[in-house]
Amino acid sequence: MREASASLVVLSDEGLNVALKYKRVLLKLSGEALMGNLGFGIDPGIISQICQELRQVVMLEAELAIVVGGGNIFRGMAASAKGIDRATADYMGMLATVMNALALQEGLEKLGVKTRVLSAMEIREVAEPFIRRRALRHLEKGRVVIFAAGTGNPYFTTDTAASLRAAEIGAEVILKATKVDGIYDRDPMGNPDARKFDKLSYLEVLTRELKVMDSTAISLCKDNRIPLIVFDLARQGNIEKAIRGETIGTLVAH
Repeated sequence: MREASASLVVLSDEGLNVALKYKRVLLKLSGEALMGNLGFGIDPGIISQICQELRQVVMLEAELAIVVGGGNIFRGMAASAKGIDRATADYMGMLATVMNALALQEGLEKLGVKTRVLSAMEIREVAEPFIRRRALRHLEKGRVVIFAAGTGNPYFTTDTAASLRAAEIGAEVILKATKVDGIYDRDPMGNPDARKFDKLSYLEVLTRELKVMDSTAISLCKDNRIPLIVFDLARQGNIEKAIRGETIGTLVAH
């Protein structure tokens, strides 16, 4: 498992020593997480709530990178199924992730958190182009880095982008925020008897065809030995608990 070589001890707001298991973290946020109960678009209240939690993580001196999806605005695969060319639909979806990234940046900077949006598609008026060394430098300076536009290529999901960026920046863990509290053997929303897993291997996720991430994303995590924690975003404090090494959600590792 690729983990921090030693726990980092920092001082929290309350003056208590807090040990961080993971120093450099990549958080994967779905676009749907940003729309709350609206059904479409961006809920400013949800953005504010998420950014408050992220601010707490930054104050613990963790290095935080984020990959955000765009499903709350436009979903490429769904549009492709309705007749739009798949590549075109995916590019449209990438643009939706840029909108979400800008919303997160605005929310964080209102709280005094220095943030940079790095886009895999060149949109210099609103975002910096993705350059790996630039991203690393931002993280070293304590800035939150938001990766937008996926990988910049059609046919790849933002989950794959999260795994790719995590490997590129040397993230010690990927935190995947979802609407449920971990990985289940079936959809817990429609199956009350669904069984939750506390820990899985990458191979188990692939062979069981568990839909936590697509197979390309899971394979990237496996090949680069990056642990993945799947947890419920709605439970306040879960992001901080994860980086401190507390047991939440489901851990996917070797």
